[in-house]
Amino acid sequence: MPPHLTVYYNTRCPLCDAGIDWHRNKLLALVCAGTVEFRDVNEQPDALAHFGGSLDDIRRRLHATDEAGWLIVGTDVAIALWRLTPGQGWLAALSGNRVAVPVTRFAYDRFADLLFAWNRWSGRW
Repeated sequence: MPPHLTVYYNTRCPLCDAGIDWHRNKLLALVCAGTVEFRDVNEQPDALAHFGGSLDDIRRRLHATDEAGWLIVGTDVAIALWRLTPGQGWLAALSGNRVAVPVTRFAYDRFADLLFAWNRWSGRW
């Protein structure tokens, strides 16, 4: 059985919402089984406050908790989702290997910064 994963994402970001919607549809069996959950951070703005993250932190990058309650952030959430998503394991292996993950994290973080700035400029929150 795959590990439990609860993903917190921003529905007010059109790209984030579409990406999570795509994953939710691909992971429908795991969602129905309760193995993977997707939660809108705008409905639970302080859901991860005990980790010290602000609402803007969560809007900026994907956040998730695993079955042990550990916090996973950014690229590592994307890699975890790719590992679970049928047909996406190769992407997790390619971008999440020991050599590539620093580059993947850097690229993800820069893209997330730009997307966050665009959403704020567009008045989405």
